[in-house]
Amino acid sequence: MVEKRLGALPVAAEFLRRLDVAGIVDGLCPSAPSAHLTHGQVIEALVANRLTSPIPLFRVGDWARTWAVEEVLGIEAGLLNDDRLARALDAIAPKLEQLAGTVGARAITEFGIDVSRLHWDMTSMSVHGAYPLEDQDDAFPVIKHGHPKDRRVDLKQVQAGLAVTGDGGIPVHARVFGGGAAEVSQVVGAMKDLRKLAGEQDFLLVADSKLVSYPNVAALLAAGTAFIAPVPAAQVKDGFYAALDLEAATVVDWVPDRDAGKDPARREVYRVLEDVHTLNGPRKRDPVLSVRRILVHSTGNAAGQQAARNKRLTRAAEDLDKVQRGAGGKYYNTVEKIAARIGVIAKTRRVASCLRTEIGEDDNGRPTLAWHFDQQVLDDEAAADGWYALLTALAPEQADPGQVLIQYKGQGSVERRYADFKGPLAVTPLFVQHNHRVAALIQVICLALLVFSLIERQVRQALGPEQTMVGLYPDNRRVRPTGRMILYHLSELTLRIGNVTDPPTVQISRGVQLHLLDLLGIEVTQTRWPMT
Repeated sequence: MVEKRLGALPVAAEFLRRLDVAGIVDGLCPSAPSAHLTHGQVIEALVANRLTSPIPLFRVGDWARTWAVEEVLGIEAGLLNDDRLARALDAIAPKLEQLAGTVGARAITEFGIDVSRLHWDMTSMSVHGAYPLEDQDDAFPVIKHGHPKDRRVDLKQVQAGLAVTGDGGIPVHARVFGGGAAEVSQVVGAMKDLRKLAGEQDFLLVADSKLVSYPNVAALLAAGTAFIAPVPAAQVKDGFYAALDLEAATVVDWVPDRDAGKDPARREVYRVLEDVHTLNGPRKRDPVLSVRRILVHSTGNAAGQQAARNKRLTRAAEDLDKVQRGAGGKYYNTVEKIAARIGVIAKTRRVASCLRTEIGEDDNGRPTLAWHFDQQVLDDEAAADGWYALLTALAPEQADPGQVLIQYKGQGSVERRYADFKGPLAVTPLFVQHNHRVAALIQVICLALLVFSLIERQVRQALGPEQTMVGLYPDNRRVRPTGRMILYHLSELTLRIGNVTDPPTVQISRGVQLHLLDLLGIEVTQTRWPMT
């Protein structure tokens, strides 16, 4: 009797079958007739590994031996050596855009995904290794230093862009970019890719502030693509938000999910105003672009900004008092030293706008310091707390200001998927030998994220309108299941393999596992599992 880990392998296999990942890969990248495995089979195995037990490529064979990979996927562990995995990555590397587009289109049709609202964003992934530019193939995303989201400035990076649907947060489009690619320059390309993916259906593109540039907005307006994006702070004049009349703003009839169970008096409140935002082109002959601007006030943001400012002021005051007490002493015995220290405090504590200082000398020629915070500046900053602005190409009859805000709030779904990308699917840190393999591996992990998200969506849909269930936490509270929690509970499933007269047996230890499998439509019982 042999026992192997089963986990979510049957679930992954079923979703990969419905997406036809192996068929799509093999259609784009045919294998040699004598090959023991097709490239499509290898890529499916890599996706399944990321969903069950993410490990480095050179250990995938070990994973396949201890997990029921041969029984579920029909792949012998010995065939998944690192050389075979590398050859599969080499094969798909020139076809990544076609692969992403074809699988994304398949997901939309097979699972009936609504693509009327798509959220676009980019993130960075640190890559270990030197990766000299002269050793990289510039036909693929180039690994280089950039502006890393994880602040690992010591490492080079590669980037990925995701388009996530408002329906279930499904990443129907993914693309890999070089480490130095500017986010603002990728918006138009993403829009064109998404138009191909959506076909004849119109869609709303929701993105971050990198969307808001004259070339991007001009291209989106010319293409007739509706969008929503926040206005960069640099495009809003100083004092503008402080001058807004909060009493004139309309309260939005909407409660964030995180506040649904709170007392109404403690819930975050949103208010909106509307005006027009103009963008000037880089050349005088460029036409001025005018788009709707929705001015949003959030009580939650206001409270957070007030608390952050109080913290900065408190720490700055402590630092300044220390300098004041030490003026004329060992460390601050000259005016220049005091001025230098004040400059550091003003920058690190971010109080330069409100800090007022006077450095002088006493009767004995020793330096002195007097300081205070400008209350008028602080009052102006407080008046601007909680305000931000959104630009949109939606017409007023398509969405009023409150509806624009509500649709923008779905942008958190793409950020949540990036958390899944770097968390349970373990995308970082990466170490692969060539830049084209790095790009291919990231695309594979994007496929895993697609399956991960579809699993979550199916469970929630099967639960009905409330999309909640019990049994996921020890206290049995009712919650919305996440992909991470679903895979966690399924990870404990094992497969007991007997002889030819004793069919394999799935060991289910808890009722929640059976419930999840039932919600996912996977035909697994506690005593018998028809192997294919």
